[in-house]
Amino acid sequence: MQHRTVRARLRGLAVLAAGVALAGTATVALSASGQAATAKGLPQIPSIGDVVPAPVSVTSAKTPYTVTAMTVVFAQSGSAAATGIANQLATELRRTTGFPLPVVTSTARRGPHADSGIAFLLNGPASLGAEGYQLAVNTSGVTITANQPEGLFDGLQSLRQLLPAAADGSTRQAGPWTVPGGTISDQPRFSYRGAMLDVSRHFFPVSVVERYIDEISLYKIDYLHLHLSDDQGWRIVINGWPNLTTVGGSTEVGGGAGGYYTQADYEAIVAYAQSHYVTIVPEIDGPGHTNAALASYADLNCNGVAPPLYTGTDVGFSSFCVSKPITYSFLDNVISQLAALTPGPYIHIGGDEAQSTSASDYQTFEGQELPLVSKYGKAAMGWHDITAVNPPTSVVAEFWGTTTSDPNTAAAAARGNKVVMAPANKAYMDMKYTTATKLGQNWAGYTEVKDAYNWNPGNYLQGVTGSSVLGVEAPLWSETLLNIANIEYMAFPRLPALAELGWSAESTHNWTSFANRLAQQGPRWTAMGINFYASPQ
Repeated sequence: MQHRTVRARLRGLAVLAAGVALAGTATVALSASGQAATAKGLPQIPSIGDVVPAPVSVTSAKTPYTVTAMTVVFAQSGSAAATGIANQLATELRRTTGFPLPVVTSTARRGPHADSGIAFLLNGPASLGAEGYQLAVNTSGVTITANQPEGLFDGLQSLRQLLPAAADGSTRQAGPWTVPGGTISDQPRFSYRGAMLDVSRHFFPVSVVERYIDEISLYKIDYLHLHLSDDQGWRIVINGWPNLTTVGGSTEVGGGAGGYYTQADYEAIVAYAQSHYVTIVPEIDGPGHTNAALASYADLNCNGVAPPLYTGTDVGFSSFCVSKPITYSFLDNVISQLAALTPGPYIHIGGDEAQSTSASDYQTFEGQELPLVSKYGKAAMGWHDITAVNPPTSVVAEFWGTTTSDPNTAAAAARGNKVVMAPANKAYMDMKYTTATKLGQNWAGYTEVKDAYNWNPGNYLQGVTGSSVLGVEAPLWSETLLNIANIEYMAFPRLPALAELGWSAESTHNWTSFANRLAQQGPRWTAMGINFYASPQ
């Protein structure tokens, strides 16, 4: 999968705004409103509705609010979660504004500075559901209301985008810090809005994963799927099976040093994700994509001989030994430990590209593995290949194909299985943008920003519509990715496009509107130090 300045277009041309050159230098850009922008003089978003993903309902008003040295941040009394969210905003704004921004608990925006405050309150209407929020801005302050803390966090992400882009910077700036006036009422279209990061082909340390969580959560992504095992590397310690990491985790594509997460590392990732209202979905692939495990333990191979470690990029050549009992005792250990470390509802079991496993063996393997996931209190996710075995309806299928028809997936949906949509030619963040892109791959085609945006997850695949669609995911495979700059270049600006498909009501879908709002994210990414591709579209 492959990835790689900076110029924005005028609003009417609907193009992406600029930010960071590949060398990392800031360049002058035009905002969507035509204003000149540099890293030190960034324009603020001109309207309360100009956020990504698009809100359900917006009313603009000429009642802007300006954050000052007198601003107080209020958090719902009695809610540690609301206080934590309020502190996230205060901490960030202290860094860039230099204002004290005390956080106080209250049941409303009140007190000596009630006329200059930002409030996070858990008194929203029931119609907002678990993730919805309302955001109101007038000259007296900002109020975000929700039913649940996750809704407050989602509202915070919209507020961040309404502040000047410099507010997301790393150093103190001059301001002013004005938020456009009006109201937003918002809630998601789909409950599952995911990103996937492949840490197996190339390993990325905890700090990189946490930075990616920072970035995806800004766009209301609420699941991060970690691809923890493949032919090139096993990346999580499993007690009782030390060779998985000391041997299987010792390399990566191209023969680098590889790496792995201790269970404490994994727990740190889970905790960091939870603080950003992101749920981790761990994946251990099988029966294919298993060479790292097979190289670690000879007994997992039918012939009892461990193959050499693999550092290439071909697929489909490896398989667990379906007939050996040790395969399933091994998987029992892996799944039980992952389940204990993972508070989220899902464990992803892969299941794709198992060309070295016969159809009957594949059926046998999944018939043994799927009950193990249920045994430890989790729901199984698998790539849509798994629908060939008529899995229980509790299994979620992730569609990664490049066509709009897949009879097995449609049949599974008809039986009651939920489907996460991630068609490779639309949603795979590692596909090259154009023929000139230096990173990534092109086996599913070239995916510019408009390609990533212009499809409807709710009716893309024949026979998979309505309540059958659980949501969307933006996978990022790492065959060609070496560092966070590579990750960011391939994810931005396409990941916000997928995020909007997952969050925003179908009625809001409009390329011109999206391109204008997306353009205004460029200065914010510059301020945050995000490396991104500036689309000539």
